[in-house]
Amino acid sequence: MSILRPDPIQQPEFYDSVPMKRLLAWVLDTAIIVALSFGVALLTFGIGFFMFLGLMVLVGMAYRVVTLANGSATWGMRVAAIEMRGSEGQKFDLTLAILHSLGFYISFSALPLQVISIVLMLTTERKQGLTDMILGTFALNKAAETRLA
Repeated sequence: MSILRPDPIQQPEFYDSVPMKRLLAWVLDTAIIVALSFGVALLTFGIGFFMFLGLMVLVGMAYRVVTLANGSATWGMRVAAIEMRGSEGQKFDLTLAILHSLGFYISFSALPLQVISIVLMLTTERKQGLTDMILGTFALNKAAETRLA
């Protein structure tokens, strides 16, 4: 199902609590990525532990791209009941999943960019972070989406 960009003034239920839900999703996704990276490091007979942060970035990028491309939400986002959408309201495809994941890691790698992203999520009408503003993407509450259908 594809929906247009819900208006934050007329349909605020689509964006209510999205920043807190994104934080919850980030915590859950980070725990999943750490666990997956730990498993990969064990499969390398411990060598992966010497480059664990790099391994986490690779595993995390793969995790984010695969989950976003196959459902427009990471597992953490699914638990938090939010879903990412493209500029026209479409679910993420592989290209958008790659671009969004790259933007996430770029903004996460520099503290000023991360601060800007957080401020944007807390102050913009659609609760968009820096990557979302650049790509035109946004997160929606799943409960609001099902009420629309």
